[in-house]
Amino acid sequence: MKPLLSFLLSTAVLTAASAADFHDHLGLQLWSLRVQLAENFGSALDQAKAYGIKEVEVGGTGTVPAAQIATGLQARGLTPIGEHFGYEQLKRDLPSVIRDAHTLGLKYVVCPILPGKAQDFDAAAAKRVAAEFNSIGAALHAAGIQFSYHTHGMEFRPTGGPDYENSFDILVRETKPELVSFEMDVFWVVHAGQSPVRLLKKYPNRWTLLHLKDIRLGSETGFTAPSAGPEDNVAVGSGQIDWPAVLAAAEAVGVKHYFIEDETADPLTNIPLSLSYLRTLAK
Repeated sequence: MKPLLSFLLSTAVLTAASAADFHDHLGLQLWSLRVQLAENFGSALDQAKAYGIKEVEVGGTGTVPAAQIATGLQARGLTPIGEHFGYEQLKRDLPSVIRDAHTLGLKYVVCPILPGKAQDFDAAAAKRVAAEFNSIGAALHAAGIQFSYHTHGMEFRPTGGPDYENSFDILVRETKPELVSFEMDVFWVVHAGQSPVRLLKKYPNRWTLLHLKDIRLGSETGFTAPSAGPEDNVAVGSGQIDWPAVLAAAEAVGVKHYFIEDETADPLTNIPLSLSYLRTLAK
């Protein structure tokens, strides 16, 4: 076999082997049940189990100790894949993050959002945050944990650089792939006027996690759009996002885990609708 053909075939085999079918790793970000968790922690976990999922991302659990969360999830056959930890805690008390992550057996520690306003996240801020993320990522890597950053819209602020560069481009370029990965929140990417498919393809091998959340038909999008409210969040499959295209691109670049994050006004109604839609998509 000719060397080039052999290389192309082997590359295709490796890509296919690394791609995870989203149906096999479709879970729930527990932030979706934050109201129920605050009311009755155990009942909320029972609700999560009733959805027939196996994987969760921890969030919205308030001051419940990591050991109690771990015990509650284990009793219900739910596997915690990652958890959202605040930016300030990651910077100032990383040992406590690592301790809780080990207690829960997490693969990923995720920073959910950066402080400040979108207009503050310029090129200089992106470079500064990238350096911080490399440092945090190195410490977590040494502890056997992958660090990830969750996109929230502000990162797509135009910088005036070449090729319509935005702050997210700098954040990706300035962080080390082995230390920093990314969790795409599809809702916020679209809300910021970006294409999730294009972003997945532009930065293959940097995306490991995906938040599945739809945006209402007719909702204003673009970097200058006003902040989104609960009315702009709708059940997955009922909004303006082309989910078959997004999921195909995510699988192709090796995204490993997919979490519904419901921020609608009625999650107990909409989570089952989202799950039903996603489970009917062809494998």
